[in-house]
Amino acid sequence: MKRFFAGLVLALFTLPDLAAAQERPNTILVLDASGSMWGQIESVNKIVIARDVVGTLLNDFPDDQNLGLTVYGHRERGNCSDIETVVAPGVATKSAIRDAVNGINPRGKTPMTDAIIAAAEALRYTEERATVILVSDGIETCNPDPCAAALALEEAGVDFTAHVVGFDVTDPEALAQMQCLADNTGGTFTTASNADELALALETVAVAPPPEPEPVITEVTFEARIGSETGNLIETPVFWDVVSDTAEPAVSDSQGNPIVSELAQGSYTVTGYWAAEETEAMRQFIAAAAARTIVVVFEEPPLTATVTAPATAAIGSTIEVSWNGPNFESDYIGISPVGENGWDNYTYTREGETLTLLMPTEPGSYEIQYFLNEGRTPIGSTQIELTDIPFAIIAPETAEIGQEIEVGWTGPGYESDYIGIGPLGEGRWDNYTYTREGNPLMLKMPPEPGEYEISYFMNQDRVQKASVSITLTEAQVSVTAPATATAGEMVEVAWIGPNYDGDYIGIGPLGEGRWDNYTYTREGSPLMLQMPTEPGTYDISYFLNQDRKAIFTTSIVVEDVAASLTTPDTAVAGSTIEVSWTGPNYEGDYIGIGPVGASKWNNYTYTRDGSTLMLQMPVEAGTYDITYFLSQDRTGLVTVPITLTAPTYGLTAPGSAPEGSTIEVSWEGPNYDGDYLGVGPAGAGRWETYSYTRDGKPLQLRLPPNAGSYEISYFLGQDRHKAITVPITLTPVDITLTAPSSALAGSEIEVAWTGPNYDGDYIGIGPLGQGSWTTYAYTRDGSVLTIAVPEAPGAYEIGYFIGQGRTQKTAIPFTVE
Repeated sequence: MKRFFAGLVLALFTLPDLAAAQERPNTILVLDASGSMWGQIESVNKIVIARDVVGTLLNDFPDDQNLGLTVYGHRERGNCSDIETVVAPGVATKSAIRDAVNGINPRGKTPMTDAIIAAAEALRYTEERATVILVSDGIETCNPDPCAAALALEEAGVDFTAHVVGFDVTDPEALAQMQCLADNTGGTFTTASNADELALALETVAVAPPPEPEPVITEVTFEARIGSETGNLIETPVFWDVVSDTAEPAVSDSQGNPIVSELAQGSYTVTGYWAAEETEAMRQFIAAAAARTIVVVFEEPPLTATVTAPATAAIGSTIEVSWNGPNFESDYIGISPVGENGWDNYTYTREGETLTLLMPTEPGSYEIQYFLNEGRTPIGSTQIELTDIPFAIIAPETAEIGQEIEVGWTGPGYESDYIGIGPLGEGRWDNYTYTREGNPLMLKMPPEPGEYEISYFMNQDRVQKASVSITLTEAQVSVTAPATATAGEMVEVAWIGPNYDGDYIGIGPLGEGRWDNYTYTREGSPLMLQMPTEPGTYDISYFLNQDRKAIFTTSIVVEDVAASLTTPDTAVAGSTIEVSWTGPNYEGDYIGIGPVGASKWNNYTYTRDGSTLMLQMPVEAGTYDITYFLSQDRTGLVTVPITLTAPTYGLTAPGSAPEGSTIEVSWEGPNYDGDYLGVGPAGAGRWETYSYTRDGKPLQLRLPPNAGSYEISYFLGQDRHKAITVPITLTPVDITLTAPSSALAGSEIEVAWTGPNYDGDYIGIGPLGQGSWTTYAYTRDGSVLTIAVPEAPGAYEIGYFIGQGRTQKTAIPFTVE
C-alpha cells in the first residue's frame, strides 16, 4: 500500500523546481465523518480504512504542497452546520492532517455540499486555482440542491474543481448527487467498495491529467458527387468547409473537386457548396489513422433547357427553333397555347440543335417548350405570338354537277393546303385540289345538285379558313339504245352528256344502279356496249366517273342466244378431235372440254379458229363435257357429253445397264405430239434424261450418270402425265486413272485411263475435294491424254467426268508444285 501511494504522490506532486510547485492548485481533502462511517467493510470500520489510506498518502506528500483538511459530522449529532476546516491550507501540514484524521470519531449528518463550499472558501477559490477532493459514503442530508451549488462554485471560481470519491455507496440517488457535484465543477467521480479500491480511487482523482498528446495528422480526400456515392463527380466549382466537433474550423472556403486536406484525428462535419446549383450538402465523418475519401452526395439537379425562337410568326408557318438541353432519347420541342398542358405540334430534338417546327392554325399567344419524353415534362420554354393571314376564294356562283371549274384563291399555300367543295355549312368537302396545283386551279364539282361552298382548307388540322357559296345544277344528258338485243351482243349506244374524264355508259340489272359491262364516253357517240350473257331486262345508264353516279337511264331487253355442238361420242384420251359448232362467235368465245357438270375446262380452242376446229382431249379416261363458252363471264351456252377411252401403252427395256450408257427401248403408245420416254429415280415421278417418241420406235435413251434403282416411263406431252413405267437398275462403270502424283505448275502431264468413254466424257484436273476442274482433255482423244497442269501450286485431284451432267466418277490426288 505504501509503495502504491508513494508512486501516486510522486506522480502528483514531485516537481523539478519551485516555480512548478507554485503552479499546483491549492487542495483541501474533505473527509466524511458522519455516523455512517462506522459501517464495516470486511470487518473493518470505514473510518479506520480512511485513516489508514489518508495516512499512507500523506507520508509521501510534497512538503511544498498547499494542503488542508475539512471534516463534517464529527462533533455533533443532527447538526447540518457541523463542518470544520480542521487544518487550513498551507505547506508542511501533513503531520497536522494525519493527527486530525486519526482523532476523528464519526457521529453526525452528511452536509457534503456545504462542506465543499466551506473548503472552497478556505482555498480562496475566487482568487486562486483550487481543488477539493471529497471522500463520502452517504447521500446529502442537508443541502436540498447539490447540483446547483456545485454549478455556482464552478461559475464563481477562478479554476475550481471538485473530485468526488463515493466510498461504499450503493444508493442510486446518492451516486447521482456525487456525479453531479463532480460534473458541474469539471471534476471526476469514482467509486470504491474496499481499502484497495479507495486507494485506487484517490489515485485516480488526485493524479494530474497527462499532457495532451500531439495530434495525429491524417489525409482526407473530399469528393462531391451527384445522386449517390458512385455518381458522377461535379465538374463545376464546389467550395468546402470542415469544422471539428468543437466548432473549430479545419478547412474554410476551399475550392475544388476533389480536394485533399490534412486533419488531426477526430470527428468533423464537412459542408460542400455547389455554386452552379446554389445548394449545399453536408455529412459528419471521422478522421481516422488511415487516409480515407469522404463523398458528399448532392441530389440530382432538376433538368433544364433553353429554347430560342422568333417572337412572332404567321399561323401554319414553319419556323426554325434552336434549343439547348439534355437531348435524351425521344425528347421533343412542342408548341401549345400559353398556360395549356401538352402540345399542338412537335419535333424531336434528335432532328438537330436547330430544327423546324410547324405553327398551329389559330392566332394567339403560344409557348414553345422543351419536353422530356419521360413523363412528358416541360423543362424550358419561350413565348411566341402567332398572327393571322388573309384568306379568300374566287369562284362562279353556279356550275353543273361533275363539272371542273376554275377557282382563284388567296392564302399561304402551305404544303398540302387545298381548295375543297362540300355541302353548304357543313365544314367538310366532297372534292378538293391542292393549292400547289396553281392559282387559279381546277376543281371538280360533286355529282349531286344543290347548295355547296368552296373553301380554303389548311392541311394542318383540316381547318376551313375562307368560303364562298355555289349552286350546282343538273347536267344535260340522254342515252339512246335499241329496245332489245341478244345476250353477249355488242350494240350501238348514242348519248349526250358532259363527257367528263372517266365518264362511261354501263349496262346492269334493272333498278340496281350498277353495271355488268361498260364503255367510256371518250370512245365517242355512238359507242359499242356489250350485252350481259344472261337474258332479262337491264338498265343502260350514263355514269359520272365521280362516285359512279348514274345521271340518266334507259332500259333494254336482253334475249337468249342460240348455239350447238357436233362431236363424236367417244375418243381416245389425249387425242385431238374435230368439233363443229354454231353460235354467236363473240370475240374470245371458245369450245372447252372438262369434267361433267364442273363448268370448267381442261383444254379449249377459240371459236375464231373455225366452225369446225380441233380440240385436244384430256389424258385421263372417263366421261367429260364439251361446252360452248361465251368469253364474257365464261358462260356456257350448250354442252354435249363425250367418253374418253385409255390408249394402249407398252415399254420394253433391259432390266439393268451401266450408269450413263445409252440403251434401246421399245414402246407402244399414242405418240401424241410432245410425248416422251423418261428415266428417273424409282418412285420419284420425275425424270433426269428423256427422248421424244417422235424420234422413232425403238428409241435410243441415254441413262443417268449415277448408279441406283430407276424407272423408265412413257410421259404424255399434255400435263406431263406418266402413263406406264418399267424398272431398271443402273450399275457402276469401271474406271481407272494412271498419272504422276505431282508436276510443276504450268507444265503438261500424261494421264492413262480406262472407262466407258461416253460421248463428252473427259479427264479434268481441279482443286482437291471440289469435284470441279481447271484444265481437262476429252477421253475421245485417246486412252493416254496430255493435260495442262494448272498455273497455281497447291493440292489438286485428277478426275474422270461423265459428260452427262459433268459428273465426277473417280479421282486421284495430285500436287502442283
